[in-house]
Amino acid sequence: MDFIKMHGLGNDFICLDHFVFSPQADYAKMARSLCHRQFGVGGDGLIAILPSEKADARMRIFNPDGSEPEMCGNGIRCFARFLYDAGHVKKENFTAETLAGILKIQLNVHNGYVQGVTVNMGEPCLVPEKIPVLAGSGLAVQEEIKVCTQKLIFTAVSMGNPHCVIFVKDFDSLDFTILGPEIEKHPLFPNKTNVEFVRIDHPGEITIKVWERGAGPTLACGTGACASVVAAALSRFSERKVNAHLPGGDLIIEWAEDNHVYMTGPAAYVFRGSLMEEPQ
Repeated sequence: MDFIKMHGLGNDFICLDHFVFSPQADYAKMARSLCHRQFGVGGDGLIAILPSEKADARMRIFNPDGSEPEMCGNGIRCFARFLYDAGHVKKENFTAETLAGILKIQLNVHNGYVQGVTVNMGEPCLVPEKIPVLAGSGLAVQEEIKVCTQKLIFTAVSMGNPHCVIFVKDFDSLDFTILGPEIEKHPLFPNKTNVEFVRIDHPGEITIKVWERGAGPTLACGTGACASVVAAALSRFSERKVNAHLPGGDLIIEWAEDNHVYMTGPAAYVFRGSLMEEPQ
């Protein structure tokens, strides 16, 4: 079985090109095996590139634990670039079917080379029961959560998948590897949650540290960056267009006047390979 390894700001994925021929594959099992960094290819997720009856193409993504999240911002940029380069989609503006809905994609192409990808990530969801989060009445903005004897203030946002955004003054005193998994599985979040710890550097600039649901610490999270900007703007900590710094690089996130969030960033190839044995 052939695969392509790609990454978006260091958030790396094993991509399976099943656009022309779509096998009845157990993608969850394959993700658990192939994403293992010692016994498999290694990756933060597995992406299946598939045909769609509703859009120009369909993306399914699976975490290393086999769970299937609704969306992945860095993953969809890799998906979009591969579709264009492989000739499956021959236009610079197209649509993608995801579990978070139909998303619009715009490629920045120069001399036939994809230099960047802008994705209309849709409207953020702030309704607690739809995120979902067990919060008080109204929006889950600046709510309290108790974790490991600590009381933290969070804002919950869904970008098709749930996010818990916590603002911090610095990362030095942050017990990231303990708080991340505890918040991910906290009872306040019935479907678990992604966790973003965010430092406000400037009204137009933030730095984010990510704990992803089902994957753990990653170098970047596109939907997390979108949720962080929405949360920061709601709390009046930032502007609505922000340069978001993540460990793997930067994304430009804009929560536009049409209430849609636009994410712009790169997608890169790592290598192409072929499995010598079937995933166990």
